[in-house]
Amino acid sequence: MADTFELELATPERLVLREKVIDAQIPAKEGFIGVLPGHAPLLTELTTGFMSYTLPGNRVQYMAINGGFMEVQPEKVRVLADTAEKAEEIDVKRAEEALKRAQELLANPSLGVDVARALYAMQRAQARLDTARKTR
Repeated sequence: MADTFELELATPERLVLREKVIDAQIPAKEGFIGVLPGHAPLLTELTTGFMSYTLPGNRVQYMAINGGFMEVQPEKVRVLADTAEKAEEIDVKRAEEALKRAQELLANPSLGVDVARALYAMQRAQARLDTARKTR
């Protein structure tokens, strides 16, 4: 069995990542899924959160992802995310401001707030902050 598998991550805008990796942990709707080389085939829906993957040399990398799907094959994993950002690309100040705005909206429901949209914004901002903090 191989030591690595190909991890490919794309969004509607761009191919974000194509690397040989040792493992990956990806946020699926039902919880995190850990993938190793030779994993059984799988197709699943993703949620908002951070994913991690290990490059040869045991270098762990992090990305914030938002929704989408993942296809797992024994030698290749394809992640099709609505959005994805590498940890080093995340503007922490902007993510903190987005989190604060979402929290303020949720604290004032009398303003006619779309609660589902505000919760989604809060989740996305928190995932971006969690990802950025993993590398700092």
